[in-house]
Amino acid sequence: MDDTPIVNGEMISDQACISDKSLIHELELKGYGEIENEKLFLKQFETLYLLYTKRLILKKIKKQIDFDTFMNICQKTDSDILTKFLIYRDLRNRGYVVKDGFGFGSDFRVYERGHFGEKGAKYLVFGLNEGQQEKMGNLQKKIEDITHMGKEPIIAVIDRRGEVIYYKINRMNFYENKARLEESFQL
Repeated sequence: MDDTPIVNGEMISDQACISDKSLIHELELKGYGEIENEKLFLKQFETLYLLYTKRLILKKIKKQIDFDTFMNICQKTDSDILTKFLIYRDLRNRGYVVKDGFGFGSDFRVYERGHFGEKGAKYLVFGLNEGQQEKMGNLQKKIEDITHMGKEPIIAVIDRRGEVIYYKINRMNFYENKARLEESFQL
């Protein structure tokens, strides 16, 4: 069960801003948002998650913004927001602290349970939608880059029903496989 307190947020541009100083520290300890000018700014996927779990009351001027309205706002600027939200929600529901990734698309830094704030993220999770094509060269480059950072790469595949399936992956060397394949076809 999520023990995140119910918080009030103000929508500034397309971000949620938390001003209540007593809640900022508590949310930050749980891995939410980034502090800027003594306020906590939530990423769009964090805002969507807190709206979805009814832990955030978001207002723009005096009008309350609900989950669907905020999702529509986000989709205008980020076509991958639904994918990000589904992965983020699934990981949070499994008890992980999740932060924005390093720019591999829909990616997240995922911390081992109970170790957020003590050591860096162990996993880097990036998402693909079922049926989405990804060139093997691009996939191999992502895996190498993530591995060089000392993180374990994980692909999160979102199926047609919105369920998330995780695949732990490691480096591949296609050159060696190509050489072996050519040897097996020599007459």
